[in-house]
Amino acid sequence: MNKYRSKRFLALVLWLLSLSFTQAQQTKEQLAAYYYSHGEYAQAAEIYEGLYDKTSNKFYYQMLLNTYLELGQTRDAERMVEKRMKKHPKEIELHVDLASVWQKKGEKKKAEKQYAEALKQVSPDVKQAESLAHAFENIGRKDLMIETYLKVREVSGNRYLFINEIAATYGSMGNYEAMTQEYLDLLDNSPRSIESIQVSLQRALRETGDERLSDGLRTALIERIREQPNNKSYIEMMIWFSLQMKDFDFALTQAKAIDARFPDIGSEQLYRVADIALSNKDYEVALDGFATIVKKGPENPQYFKSRMGTLQVEFARLNRNFPVSTDELQRLKKEYEETLGELGKSPNTLPIMRDYASLLAYYDNDVQAAADILYDAIEIPKLPKKSQCEIKLELGDLLLFAGDIWDASLLYMQVEKAFKNDAIGAQAKLSNAKLSYYNNDFVWAKSQLDVLRASTTKLIANDAMELSLLISDNMEDDSTYGMLELYAAADLMLYRNLLDSAWYLLDEISHRTLSHPLLDEVLMQKAKIRMRQSRYEEADSLLEQLFNFYPDDILADDALMTRAKINEERLNRPLVALECYEKLLIDYPVSLYADQARKQYNKLKTKYGR
Repeated sequence: MNKYRSKRFLALVLWLLSLSFTQAQQTKEQLAAYYYSHGEYAQAAEIYEGLYDKTSNKFYYQMLLNTYLELGQTRDAERMVEKRMKKHPKEIELHVDLASVWQKKGEKKKAEKQYAEALKQVSPDVKQAESLAHAFENIGRKDLMIETYLKVREVSGNRYLFINEIAATYGSMGNYEAMTQEYLDLLDNSPRSIESIQVSLQRALRETGDERLSDGLRTALIERIREQPNNKSYIEMMIWFSLQMKDFDFALTQAKAIDARFPDIGSEQLYRVADIALSNKDYEVALDGFATIVKKGPENPQYFKSRMGTLQVEFARLNRNFPVSTDELQRLKKEYEETLGELGKSPNTLPIMRDYASLLAYYDNDVQAAADILYDAIEIPKLPKKSQCEIKLELGDLLLFAGDIWDASLLYMQVEKAFKNDAIGAQAKLSNAKLSYYNNDFVWAKSQLDVLRASTTKLIANDAMELSLLISDNMEDDSTYGMLELYAAADLMLYRNLLDSAWYLLDEISHRTLSHPLLDEVLMQKAKIRMRQSRYEEADSLLEQLFNFYPDDILADDALMTRAKINEERLNRPLVALECYEKLLIDYPVSLYADQARKQYNKLKTKYGR
């Protein structure tokens, strides 16, 4: 064998031996871990002793120490720790291990001396401090973790070391005031850290649910803003915090303060607050914020979005406060025309075009003008296909509202074909199934609804299930479908906002039969009609009848929840609302409305002392 081959052979042999040793060591380690996890500490100690003697590995040391302490072999543990301290003097966390031995022996004073000694040896070495803090964490001494971090700051002269760690530790100890001050100090030193600070505080606010944290944070921010009125980071933090607390009015006040002092970023903050307020249905704040930006003129970068935002607020308020006065309707129409005239018809203005079409169709009864706007929207250049199909769905709904069933069905089918495996396709299929139901084709409608009950979109699946059950329940009890046909016709009239016609058809059902599964549905639909007519006393009476006559029906909890809202929000009878919420929680604990009812019940109970 030549010299080169001999060297290669020797290297291969050494590698195989090394591999064999490593595998043997891993096998022993696994066996030791097995013994330890099963409480067989003597066997585990024997293996860990052998492994530690050969390698001085820190992991084997720690496991052997834990094993000695479990066995009560404090003398062996003490010797091992002291020996390692001499060999590795920079591992100051070993003092914590020695203290653990003393604690096991009941020598608490000696243990505290070891903790003090560890802290005394803290140096500017960050990794050393991290190891010591981790050791204190393992024994549950968070106070000493804090002392460790603070000592490193002191000896290094760096006030901002370990801010996140200290803040998180204070938070876990419930010292929210100290935690807040740490985060704000970091913000003071590093304004770019604002997003990470917000994430940390958001997590703390969500996980603790402790009012002391939110109250302390608010107080701390107010103090910092008072001390440094021109520090925009603190004002931004106050805006963020106010939004977390859903105090949109205060958030807008702070946004206006930023706008006054820092015009370059002020409009951005104003728009953010207004947009979030709109999504949370605080329309007054949203309108104020958008209007403030609009007053700045078209040169402002947020002007375009704010003009649209103003109209979106107006439309949202309109939807909430049906019906609308003639003067208000004319004012809004003029505002839409002026805005679209200024901003043009484009993908960016599509949201207000769609709202305007709804306004014209469902409030001004001008279906043709509404349809023209939607046809214009479909023809917008470079409009994504999905957006086109969304508009087609709305156009189909509008044509159905006008009574043009077949053209509506054609549009629904086009959307379903274009997006078979998408939520919008499922929505189109649901709309077509409803159309078949309105057209008295109940068997076909039910077959389509049953397919949709497996939809991945929960809302669509629920709507499909409700209508499918309505059809199946009443097909079985009425082979001629006469009552179901009347009810479907009333449903369509209600959809088309022909309230008197719907009421007449529902009355027909009530007059023709004294006992029918549809009678509870009839009462619910009549209540909806009276609510849309702002005749809340009559609506409340109808809902009360529904609950009293059909307490075991699927609509009973709906009736209670709707009654509660009417009495709380419209009739100013909070005690009646409270009774309804209480009844719902007691009699229907698994209702979908249970969580919402519980919140309102607790709110009213606190306020009215019941």
